[in-house]
This record gives sequence, C-alpha cells and structure tokens, in this order.
Amino acid sequence: MIRDTEAGGKGTLQFGTEVISAADGSLAALLGASPGASTAVHVMLEVLERCFPKQMPEWEAKIKEMVPSFRMSLAENPLLLSEVHASTAEALELNDDDNQTKVNTESDFLKQA
Repeated sequence: MIRDTEAGGKGTLQFGTEVISAADGSLAALLGASPGASTAVHVMLEVLERCFPKQMPEWEAKIKEMVPSFRMSLAENPLLLSEVHASTAEALELNDDDNQTKVNTESDFLKQA
C-alpha cells in the first residue's frame, strides 16, 4: 500500500496488512497483503476494538476465555507463552506419545532465568 508522507510527498510504499476504520467505528477495512490464518484473529480483535469500543468491556471476559493472551505480550510473559503453546498444540493434536512436540514447563523457564 502507498501512504501519504508527512512532508506532503508522493507517498511511501509499505508492505503488510493494516486495518483502517472510520473515526466513529461505522466502517472498517483491511488493506494490504491478503491475511492468512496467522493474522486473522489479531485483525478481527482490532476491528472489534475500533468499531465497538463501548461493548469491549462487556465482551472482554469472553474474549480472554477464547484468547487467553488478549492484550498481553507473549514476548514479555514466557510462562503465558508456554501455556498458550501447550493449549494450541493440544487443540491441534500436535502432541504425540513420542514427545516430538515438547513444550517448556514452568521449571524449564525458571532454569533459564
């Protein structure tokens, strides 16, 4: 996508996907590269936050139930990352008896600290 520059130039070419929304939240659009599964949930949560800010406090508990890491940084919380990774691996049936998919436990993270 090409965005206007602050200096009033011809624009800057940017790669990626971006959610654009009306100030009043009445309309939202996804611009840029075709989003895949890796961005779909993040994009939809951003649309919900932009278009339904008054309802978000009411919906937040249910969203956190579905997305435990909502509004949290996995990069800054390795224990939560481990829990999310384990839950995802279980839901996708990636854990097998041979332990080919090993998820770090809390003690593993404490050893690394």
